[in-house]
Amino acid sequence: MNTAVQSLTQSGDVLFLMLGAVMVFAMHAGFAFLEVGTVRKKNQTNALVKILTDWSISTVAYFLIGYPIAYGVHFLVSAESLLGANQGYELVRFFFLLCFAACIPAIISGGIAERTRFWPQVLAGAVFAGLTYPLFESMIWGQNSSGLQAWFEQTLGAPFHDFAGSVVVHSMGGWLALPAVILLGPRMGRWVRGKSHAIPISNIPFLALGSWILAVGWFGFNVMSAQSLTGISGLVAVNSLLAMVGGVLFAVTFTKCDPGFAHNGALAGLIAICAGSDLVHPIAAFFIGGIGALIFVYGFQWEQETLKIDDVLGVWPLHGIIGTWGGIAAGIFGYSTLGGLGGVSFFAQLVGSLMAVAYALVTGFVVYFLIIKTVGFRLSEGEEFRGSDLSIHQIDAYPEDAVK
Repeated sequence: MNTAVQSLTQSGDVLFLMLGAVMVFAMHAGFAFLEVGTVRKKNQTNALVKILTDWSISTVAYFLIGYPIAYGVHFLVSAESLLGANQGYELVRFFFLLCFAACIPAIISGGIAERTRFWPQVLAGAVFAGLTYPLFESMIWGQNSSGLQAWFEQTLGAPFHDFAGSVVVHSMGGWLALPAVILLGPRMGRWVRGKSHAIPISNIPFLALGSWILAVGWFGFNVMSAQSLTGISGLVAVNSLLAMVGGVLFAVTFTKCDPGFAHNGALAGLIAICAGSDLVHPIAAFFIGGIGALIFVYGFQWEQETLKIDDVLGVWPLHGIIGTWGGIAAGIFGYSTLGGLGGVSFFAQLVGSLMAVAYALVTGFVVYFLIIKTVGFRLSEGEEFRGSDLSIHQIDAYPEDAVK
C-alpha cells in the first residue's frame, strides 16, 4: 500500500512539473510574437527563427553544461539510470528549469532586434544558458546556495528569497541585455543629428498575442515553481493574477490607454511578483504589479529619450529594472506586519538583487565585447537597411507580397 501511494505521489510530481514545463515552454512563443509585433515587417521572420534557435541551443548547452553546474546532476548515464526509482523526475525537472534558462537569450533578443548578426547572438545565448546563468542559479537555488544563503541569513537576517525568478531569471536577462544594446548601438535612423525619430511598431495584434501567451504561461512559471504537488500554493496563483491586472490597470491609467504599454504592463506586473508570489498578500501583489508597470512606462521613456539607448522592446526596464524591483519588493511586502508570511529581510533582498545586477553587467560586457572583437556582432548598413529577413534568411515574412 505504501509503495503504491509513493508511486502515485512520484507520478503526480512528474506530471505536475511536466505540465509546468510545457506551459513555460509555450511562453517562448509569446516572446516570439511580442518581438514580431514590435519590430518592422522586414525583421519579423528573423524574430521567429531567432527565438526558436536560441531555445534549441539553450537546450543543448543547459543539458550538457548548465544543469550539471547548477545542480550537480549530469545525464551522461544509461536510460535506465535516468529513469531511476522516481520515474524520471530529475529529467522533467531539467526540462522545467531549462525553460527558465532559455528565457535569458529570449529576453536579450528583444533588446538587440533588427540589427544583429544571427550566429554571434546564438553563440552568446549558448554561453549565457550554459555557463553565465547556471553559475548564478547555483548560488541562489542550486548546489552552491548553502554557503551564500547562510551568509545572507547570518549577516542580513534571512536568506535571499526569489521564489520564481524575478531576480534569477528576469533581472539577469534584462541586465545582460543592457551591455549588448549599448555596445551594439542604435538602429539606423533612430536618432538623426541628435533628434529622436521613433520607429513605429509593425503589428499591435501580434504584440498583444505575445503578451497573452506569456501571461497564460506565467501561471506555470510561478505556480509550478513549487516543483511538487505537495508544495502547490493558491496564494502564488492569485498573487500572480492580481499583480498582472495591477500592471494593466496602472499602465492604461497613466498612458491614456496606450495598447503597447497596456500589454507590457501585464508582463511588468508578472515579472515583479515572481520573487515574492509565495509570500505577500494579494492586495500587496496588486500594487507590486502596478508599481512595476509604472517603472516600465517611465523607465522606457527615460531609457529611449534621455539616455538614448535603442532597446527595441524595452527589455532593460521591463525585465532588468522591474526584476530588481520584484526582488526588493519581496523584502518589503513579505513582512508579516504588511500582511505577508514573514521570514524575509529587506536588506537581504536589496543586497541579493544588486548582486545580480553587478554579475550580469560584468559578464554581459565581457561576453559581448569578446564577440564584437572576434567574430563581429552587427549587420552591415546595407544588410540592416534591407532587413534581417532577407539579409539572413533570404525570405521575408510575407512572401506572397513579393509575387507580381
